[in-house]
Amino acid sequence: MGVFYQTVVHNLSFRQKYVLKALNLTFACTLSNQRRQVMIKTEEWGLIDYEAALGRQTTLYNEAIATKLAGGRCDETVITCQHNHVYTLGKSGKDSNMLLSTQRLASLGVQLYHIKRGGDITYHGPGQIVMYPIIDLEQHHIGLKDYVWRLEESVITTAGDYGITCGRLKGATGVWIDAGRPTARKICAIGVQSSHYVTMHGLALNVNTDLSYFNNINPCGFTDKGVTSMAVECGTEIDIKEVRDKLVSNFLALI
Repeated sequence: MGVFYQTVVHNLSFRQKYVLKALNLTFACTLSNQRRQVMIKTEEWGLIDYEAALGRQTTLYNEAIATKLAGGRCDETVITCQHNHVYTLGKSGKDSNMLLSTQRLASLGVQLYHIKRGGDITYHGPGQIVMYPIIDLEQHHIGLKDYVWRLEESVITTAGDYGITCGRLKGATGVWIDAGRPTARKICAIGVQSSHYVTMHGLALNVNTDLSYFNNINPCGFTDKGVTSMAVECGTEIDIKEVRDKLVSNFLALI
């Protein structure tokens, strides 16, 4: 078979050899991407309390780091879920961006968690897709900034499938509509934690989210920019499972 192949290749023109080489390279890259994606598990946790999800996520994160430090290849997982009403404040966030008192929060049955991700304050609730990739960036030869760009790009691509044009706002992580205009509004918040190039936390995409909960905070620390959802932009409720599947697929294609 090898001799036959070499004979055929020898008799090809230069252009034919070039095309064959390109096809072989494309095939090899496709196989490489497929193998890489197969090694990343996906888990859907459904509607889950934030504290419970944080505990499970942290366990997987710590196990991945321990495996890596021991010289092994850590398990990688992309988690998706929705949370009950909750606010989270990142390590660089300001308490003043929570506009409700502790007593008022308690009366609403909503908790505020101080967590170790980047970014400021945000809201999570039903109708919002939260995606937590636990990924070893070194295994994929990408840096943290590039990783955040890929998170953003996966959302931009997913929203585009529904006719929603999104983009980036200079100096502000996340995905925006009408970026750079007075009508700029955020459709997806991003906040990541990383140690030894292993990531946790991730993104929160507003699909059918009740946006009124954002009125209780300065979202991501902004006082002059709004928030939106896919449902608002499309004028109708969106199939959240379909969006979730597209989002995970688009993200894995970029890793």
